[in-house]
This record gives sequence, C-alpha cells and structure tokens, in this order.
Amino acid sequence: MLTAALLAVPGITALSSAARAADADLAVNGGFEAGLSGWTCTAGSGTAVNSPVHSGASALQATPAGSDNAQCAQTVTVKPSSQYTLSGYVRGSYVYLGASGTGTTDVSTWTQSAPDWQKLTTTFTTGASTSKVTIYTHGWYGTGAYYADDVSLVGPGASAGQPPAAPTGLTAGTVTSSSVALAWTAVTGATSYAVYRDGVKVQTATGTSATVAGLNPSTAYSFQVTAVNDAGESAKSAAVTATTTAGSSGGSGSLPTHALVGYLHASFANGAGYTRLADVPDSWDVIDLAFGEPTSATSGDIRFNRCPVTECANVESDADFKAAIKAKQAAGKKVLISIGGANGQVQLTTAAARDTFVSSVSNIIDTYGLDGLDIDFEGHSLSLDASDTDFKNPTTPVIVNLISALKTLKAKYGSKFVLSMAPETFFVQMGYQYYGTGKWGGQDPRCGAYLPVIYALRDDLTLLHVQDYNSGSIMGLDNQYHSMGGADFHIAMTDMLLTGFPVAGDANNVFPPLRPDQIAIGMPASTNAGNGYVAPSEVTKALDCLTKKTNCGSYATHGTWPALRGLMTWSINWDRFSNWEFQKNFDAYFG
Repeated sequence: MLTAALLAVPGITALSSAARAADADLAVNGGFEAGLSGWTCTAGSGTAVNSPVHSGASALQATPAGSDNAQCAQTVTVKPSSQYTLSGYVRGSYVYLGASGTGTTDVSTWTQSAPDWQKLTTTFTTGASTSKVTIYTHGWYGTGAYYADDVSLVGPGASAGQPPAAPTGLTAGTVTSSSVALAWTAVTGATSYAVYRDGVKVQTATGTSATVAGLNPSTAYSFQVTAVNDAGESAKSAAVTATTTAGSSGGSGSLPTHALVGYLHASFANGAGYTRLADVPDSWDVIDLAFGEPTSATSGDIRFNRCPVTECANVESDADFKAAIKAKQAAGKKVLISIGGANGQVQLTTAAARDTFVSSVSNIIDTYGLDGLDIDFEGHSLSLDASDTDFKNPTTPVIVNLISALKTLKAKYGSKFVLSMAPETFFVQMGYQYYGTGKWGGQDPRCGAYLPVIYALRDDLTLLHVQDYNSGSIMGLDNQYHSMGGADFHIAMTDMLLTGFPVAGDANNVFPPLRPDQIAIGMPASTNAGNGYVAPSEVTKALDCLTKKTNCGSYATHGTWPALRGLMTWSINWDRFSNWEFQKNFDAYFG
C-alpha cells in the first residue's frame, strides 16, 4: 500500500502541474512599467511613478478628489466557467482591488491602512457565458493618494482570435436636416458595428444599419463603419459622404440670426437696482423675466409675483408692464417667463405636480401674453435615481415629469412657442466624466441630470444657454480641465455642446451635438453679477474661435460654427449697472 501511494503521488503532481501550466497572467501591464498603457483611470486621477514601487521601475499612483474615488481599470478576456485569482500589492488608506462583470458574484478586497506594500488577493469564477471581466483598483473619497503595483489576474487564457474584416457596401439612405440613415453589408464573425462620423465614433449598432442623429442642417458629413468582435475592431470601411437638408427653423421662434439674451430682475431688487421693462434697450432680443417660483419645492404650482413697490420704488404698474411686453413683441423681441433660479427649487415628483406645473405656467403665460418659457432649474431641482443610468431613457420621476410637462406646453402653444434652458455646467458638461451616482455609487446624483431633459426636448428646444459662470473646473473634450476667467473656458464648454460627447466616458453612449442656432453662450454681465466674468476682449476671442476658427487659444475646436446663435447674460440689470458694457460688445461684434 505504501508503494502504491508513493507511485500515485507523481501522477497527481503531474496533473496539477499541467493544470497550472494552462493558467496565465492575463493582466496587461500589471506592473505599470509601460505607464498607464492598458489601464483607464477616472477623471485623470492616475499616473505612473518611480517611487515608491513594489518591484521593477514603476507603480501606479492615483488620487481621489471630490466625488471621484480614483478608479483605474482594465477589461480582460477570460474563459467562461473558469476560476481566476486576482492579486496585487497596494499602499495607502482604504485601497480596493476587485473584479466586476464576472457573470457570477463580483468580488473585491481592501485594506484600511497599508503604510507599506501589502498584498491583496481574491478569487472568482466566471459565468457560463462570460468572456470579459473588468479588474480595478480604487481609493476612497476624500483620502490621499494610493499606490498599486504588480497586479495580476491568473487563470485560463482565452484565445483572442482575429478581428473581423472591414465592412463593405456602406451607403447613405434617408437624409433629413438632422439625421442620416446608413446601411452596410454584414461581416462574418462580427458581434457589433461601430459608426464613425468625421472620424469620431458616435454610436454602436448590433445590426447592419443605423441612423446618426443630432446633425446640423445643410452640412456635409463623412461616415465610416467598423466591425467588432471579442478580438477587437476591424479597419474602417470606405467612407460615404452625405449632406443634410436645409430643414426648417427648428423652433427658433423667429429669432434674429444672432441674438442677445438677458435676464431681467422682475420679481425682486438687488444691488443692480430695478429696471423697467420699457427701459430695456432694443439690443436685447430675448428677455427672460426672473423668476417664476413654486409655492413649495414639490407642489409644481408656479407663481410670478412682480417686485413690490416697497422693494422696487420705481416698479411700473401691471398695466404698464403688460403694455411694455406688447411693445417689445411688436418690435420683434421675445419675452419669456423664467422658472426657478437660485431660490426656486422645482421638483415634479408626481404626476399631480406635473399637471399643476403645466396649468400654473400656462396661466402666467396667458396672463401676460408671453412668448414662451425658460427653464432655470438649479440646486436640487434635478437629481437622478441610482438606477437611472441612461440619459436617452430616463426613469427618475422629476426628470420624466419635467420632460412630459415641457412637451405638453410646447404642443399647447405650437411651433412659435419659445423654449429655452439655462443649466449650470455641473448638470451638462460635467456629464462627460460622470453621470448620476455612477456605476459604483458615491457620485453626486445631480451630475449630468439636465442631459436627459435636453436630449428629449432637442427638437423643441429654441435655445440652450449653459451658465458658464459660478462653475468649478470642467474637463473638456481634450481631457484637460478648464477654468473660468478667459475665452478658453467658453470655447471648450461650447465646443462640447456643438460636437457632442460620450457620457460618463462611455464611447457607446454619446450625447449628440445640438445645432449652432440653438446655442447661446452664458456669461455674467459684470464682476458684480457672478464669478467667471471675462472682459469684452475675451468674449470676442471666444466668438472669433467658435464662429471663424481664428483668435483661438490652446483648445482646438472640433468645427467652426458661424450660425452660433449668440450670447446670454445674467443680467440686464447688472449690465445697466455697468454702463451696458456687455450689450455694447455684442452690438459691436454682430452689428
């Protein structure tokens, strides 16, 4: 028996060695010797450093900031129904190592404090149809930098195979003023297709056709398609060019080619003083009456209370105010009621609140004979539920109800109804990096929350004038952070709206561009009006770069848009306080 047992041991050892020999380290650049090659870090949080390192010459350093936990990740091809061991060495406080998309139970391990290199290890088994998993490291919000090195994923390797051939037969079908329908021949072995517009990937299709929307009228575009499978992406197809049709005004509300938009303090006074509507100069094409506010945050009941004489000594009577509205309209100007503002939180949490919003806003519009509505929801008015992750198909009640209410108002008043929005950068351009609470939670649920509203109303939207002021630094399409105080910020923020951008870094989920005639750049009228004021010379630089591609700075735009609608400012009152500096610069530029 002893001899038989001894003879059996080598056989068992041989089988175990053979099984281990089939395993491999599937992590790419786990030692970060090639910098961040193979890894993607959120918000530009990661970098390769030479010290400290666990082995070799480099390691990862990643620093959480604000609502970002500095996650660095890579996607690895694996075999279904197979066991894998994930390990790595880390330093720092609250450092995590984990795997997601396993098809079974996603795993993670962490250390509360590792003043020196500490090894973290976890294991998982892939699901029956799992071919890819994502491995990652991250820190924790508000903590210092963490380090990682020698990350490995050991288990059975999967044959990557070959990418498919490039698609052929690409043709353009139905063309409208804002979309082009494409079709191509199926490629053997392809699991999906990527569609490119002017060299930029704009969407993914599972079949052999796609419609690219969000295009500008009377504009030529070049399209290409690639075929994709687990092994990668094919070369691009031959290009096909299509020119969109001229289309209609798109809900422009008969605005001039270049318009000046301003907010008029109509329900309150502040340091700028009260300005009568009749005293607003003719340069102002759209006048937003600030503000209609709700009786409570969730009532949906909007009231417009004109400034009382005790606060605004020179306020005009209701009769004179209504007469001034008619006079402005007779001169071709648009007068809107703006809902919200810093103090007017509006949360349409129920269908009843939605219906009350529609009826109460209609009452204001009808009472004063206004041309339309401006949505200036700020603060906590719009916030995304944790499960609401797709801006094209929102599920959060406050978002869904607002969209429904605005569509109802647009349908009620018809094509001449002017609809504008004035979101802050946090609710729009910040969506390039973050959307809602994020895949792993912990982010501000308000981030990017305007995107589903803008997307759903894009065909009804007359003007979008994002507030390029009172803003933190925002990452542009060049993946660099841009800050207020110069033309560069306005150029980068506006280019994002006119070019479109992946939401939360997902190249398969692109917020499509808006038309240039829908865009006005929001700026404070003076240093008193808000943070982010820029001198007239910087305003001119921004306009030159965006409409002529001259006088640009470090940011390279993705196009030239001479049809850019114009400028918006907070506010007409503050511009008057500053001797009409903003208005005069607009008049001098556009004539």
